[in-house]
Amino acid sequence: MTKSERKRRNKKSNDQQRFTADAAKTRKFKEPSKSSTFLDKMRARLSGGHFRMINEKLYTCTGKEALNYFQEEPSLFDLYHTGYKMQMSNWPEQPVNVIIGWLKKKSPSLVIADFGCGDALIAKSVENKVYSLDLVSNDPNIIACDMSNTPLVSSSIDVAVFCLSLMGTNYQSYIEEANRVLKPGFVSSALFNLSRLTIAYDNI
Repeated sequence: MTKSERKRRNKKSNDQQRFTADAAKTRKFKEPSKSSTFLDKMRARLSGGHFRMINEKLYTCTGKEALNYFQEEPSLFDLYHTGYKMQMSNWPEQPVNVIIGWLKKKSPSLVIADFGCGDALIAKSVENKVYSLDLVSNDPNIIACDMSNTPLVSSSIDVAVFCLSLMGTNYQSYIEEANRVLKPGFVSSALFNLSRLTIAYDNI
């Protein structure tokens, strides 16, 4: 082998080594490390665990107790709704979107009470006047209250909505409160709660 041939062979070998090294760096940059992937999975599990713990708490206490629970630790409300959204992301259809679609077919003059509104998506999605009610308010347009004792005026509401919010040992009193604020003889109520019942009755 001549001297020039050896040089060309060495140059080719060096180029291949540099290419391999650059490719390895690119893969290292693009692929998340095992440790970061593990931490992300652990965070997701912890978030899901906290959600289930709080969810069980809400099903085994009264609305007043739940209100006091979140007032003492407002951060738990945010933690709960973060977990809630993660759970909902796995559902093929979101119940709140079904309700929004139903409301959009009705008159925009109807007044709505959204019991357990979360981030008030219904109010943000329809033209109607919506009273958004929940245990904690991080939004000036959301009324913080016990769902069994709202500040709404009697016979002032056309539509009462419970979307996955009939929780607590006294959930029947939430329905009684909805009946109090609904207009007599002009009753429409949309109740969606997969673990309790699913009802939709419409007189409008």
